[in-house]
Amino acid sequence: MAFSSDNATLIEKIDEELRLAIQPSADVYSRIVATICTRIPALSRSENGSRIARLAEANAWTDAAIALLEMELPAWQIRRLGHENEEWICSLSRQPNLPMALDDCAEAPHKVLPLAILRAFVEARRMACVSNEFRPTVPRVRSPPLGYVVCCDNFS
Repeated sequence: MAFSSDNATLIEKIDEELRLAIQPSADVYSRIVATICTRIPALSRSENGSRIARLAEANAWTDAAIALLEMELPAWQIRRLGHENEEWICSLSRQPNLPMALDDCAEAPHKVLPLAILRAFVEARRMACVSNEFRPTVPRVRSPPLGYVVCCDNFS
């Protein structure tokens, strides 16, 4: 997936909107799905896709944010939810079993828990897109011919 400057601008706008939001709304969820989600629009025809809409209609904002994360970025998991200095901090990780110092987490704070989860989701989406864009291309190497492999290094 190519990550253009237009996508970066959209992600920045969504993150800024979430940062300034006072409370979650169905409009915010639908804007996130329409602008930065790639899997959910394809799933919207199925029952799983309508799950977020049902949760948003029921004002189950935290459950809707977690469902959005599970459907759009299934490789990411919530690593940590904490409440410090009157703010929720959400950390998402692709490797939750790694020590925190070695993990490349997507973290985001907000005063409202579902908005902290959504901001971390947006950060994880940004990280996933950027890592796909800057992935180095390594040429394929042919397998060695059958026979004997000899090490020619001088270890003395």
